[in-house]
Amino acid sequence: MALSKKELVLNAMDRKEVERVPSGFWFHFLKDETHADAFTHPELEKQLLEGEIRYIDEVQPDFVKIMTDGFFAYRNPAIQKATTAAELAKIQPLSDDDPYFVRQVAYAKELTRRYGSDIAMFYNLFCAGTILKFVRPGTISENEKFLAQLIQEDKAAVRAAFDVISADIAKLAERIIKEGGATGVYFSLQNLAGSADRALYDEVFAPGEKEILRAANHASAYNILHICGYLGHRNELDWYKDYEAKTINWAAVVEGVPLEEGKKIFPQHALLGGFGNLPNDVLCSGTRAEVEAETRRILAAAGRTGVILGADCTVPSDTDWQRFEWVRSAARGA
Repeated sequence: MALSKKELVLNAMDRKEVERVPSGFWFHFLKDETHADAFTHPELEKQLLEGEIRYIDEVQPDFVKIMTDGFFAYRNPAIQKATTAAELAKIQPLSDDDPYFVRQVAYAKELTRRYGSDIAMFYNLFCAGTILKFVRPGTISENEKFLAQLIQEDKAAVRAAFDVISADIAKLAERIIKEGGATGVYFSLQNLAGSADRALYDEVFAPGEKEILRAANHASAYNILHICGYLGHRNELDWYKDYEAKTINWAAVVEGVPLEEGKKIFPQHALLGGFGNLPNDVLCSGTRAEVEAETRRILAAAGRTGVILGADCTVPSDTDWQRFEWVRSAARGA
């Protein structure tokens, strides 16, 4: 009896031999995914849900990264209002019945009710540092500089704020899995822009990030860590060798670290990725023959065990979905 797509993906995550290497790609469903606020504008949640359903029904993907456009807005005004590290440290946790939890659990539950028995579904979550960059006024670049300024001002205060935010995200992770029915979470983080200070990262960022993964792992053995290379952001990948997640996804093309090299950094993990996600990368602009050839090349180098094909990050929203099937078809024959 043939395995379901869900069983196929979980076997790949367990680094078992698989009949074919699974693949999956994702993209944003809202035009302004960063600043869209579905809590204030519920019509955006409807648009997001309808987009997910249409994509899953038409593409029948091997697995789903549940996109959270419109839910990036962590509903805590202290983040938006803070101008100093001391003000940020006054942040208080959200109540259990806050819409931040309730609405997202309901959204996940609707998708997993439809597809969760047959398809592995991983809910997108961000770390505290990324949330701060998303929800404050200004651009991501401006907010990265603001965060660096706050850390220089009082890193203990920033750590205290991150502990509160991370505790809320950890609670959401557990509820999304236990109540929302998600297979696991897809947890996104990255190094502090412009800083390669490992000691600082371990002191300020890592404790909350590891707490989120602990909560997710308590609820499910199948979680994905995404080391984000969005907009060309570079990361020190080996900082995450001791992060507990079944599968690791990083920007293989942006970092210049292909899957076969990633196996040396993460020898005990399954690996997700291999393809670039920019408009000029082969996945998005190559011919069918080129996409299929790239699929075979990636698998020839990385092997078939403990590998799931995907991209560095989200692909452009206007990407032809047929391209994803080209990858799947080539992987089937590889």
